[in-house]
Amino acid sequence: MDKITLYEFESPNIKISMKVYFNEKNDLIFDGHDIGKIVSELMGDSDYEYQYTVKFNEVKKIAAIFNIDQHKKTVLLKEIKNHFNQNDAYSKFGAFMKENSIEFESFTWR
Repeated sequence: MDKITLYEFESPNIKISMKVYFNEKNDLIFDGHDIGKIVSELMGDSDYEYQYTVKFNEVKKIAAIFNIDQHKKTVLLKEIKNHFNQNDAYSKFGAFMKENSIEFESFTWR
């Protein structure tokens, strides 16, 4: 399945990448990765990874909010990008899911 890039940024001090896609179980995955000097200064390690996993039953709620057929996955991913495409995409997407009672799992690694 295609991965849609929500946000990318690169400078000498940091590289940021955030993508959304569906895995083989049809779960929606929001995958982020920050690396570089700034991350090391803030987190104590130069590598920071973060992820949301949304089960397909909960993805149906996101599709309904955006008025998109739940089976049109690429359309849904692009709509997520339309709403969450800045450096704060991860926190805003998390807040969006909480506000709309969408269950999800989160993971961070540093």
